[in-house]
Amino acid sequence: MDPAVPISPPPGAAEDPVERIEGSLEAGVLFFCDHAANALPQAYGTLGLTKKQLDSHIAYDIGAAWITRHLAGIFGAPALLSRFSRLLIDPNRGADDPTLVMRLSDGHIVPGNARIDADEIEYRRTHYWQPYRAAIAATIAEMLNHGSPPAVVSIHTFTPSWKMRPRPWEVGILWDSDPRFAKPLIAALVKDGFCVGDNEPYDGALRGDTLDEEVTRLGLAGLLIEIRQDRVGTKEEAAAFAERLGRLLRPVLACPELHCRAFFPSRTGRHV
Repeated sequence: MDPAVPISPPPGAAEDPVERIEGSLEAGVLFFCDHAANALPQAYGTLGLTKKQLDSHIAYDIGAAWITRHLAGIFGAPALLSRFSRLLIDPNRGADDPTLVMRLSDGHIVPGNARIDADEIEYRRTHYWQPYRAAIAATIAEMLNHGSPPAVVSIHTFTPSWKMRPRPWEVGILWDSDPRFAKPLIAALVKDGFCVGDNEPYDGALRGDTLDEEVTRLGLAGLLIEIRQDRVGTKEEAAAFAERLGRLLRPVLACPELHCRAFFPSRTGRHV
């Protein structure tokens, strides 16, 4: 296959795009990981990239899957993780976001996306992006049917530097305008000695992203946790970080106001 011209797999050939971790629907918290994997469906080969590139941050969030699985185990909670690289299609972007399928990522040309057309984008959206989003929506609906509204945590990781500039934060809390979860967790992290970014290294108000569409829109308490990758580069480091994070999350998640719906005007301009 010419890596510059993706070929859609035949109908029914797509691998299951979602990893599902079972947990109590009454756990009070749902974890998910948008950029858990660097895998690509067989029909897409490597999208023309090298193994080194696919093992780097451009393909997935290093350490994020380990942290997500460990936190799910700590809380006995459900978790959902993508099983495809964000270079195939980014599940944390809105359906019409121009960066949904990246042709260039951190200076790296993605040959298999370079000449992608609207039909191929729609194929990937239908067979990978949509099932992942639907799994989150379905799990939240199940949890709502079984008890109080869950708090929702999205796990990501970020590079220690960007464009040659070091990033000082060890962990970032990204949130829109609902302070119920973010503010007490930031305070707990700071008290525990972390260098914490409040909506750093990115802004948590992104229209159409997973939290915006599947969580904020429903009035649920949710946030995105970004962890610097040099803190969680091995499975052991990720497990230790998850244990520490879990200890800090537990008393915050016990707060009753996190388990009721509340609607705040979104900073994205979409009012909920």
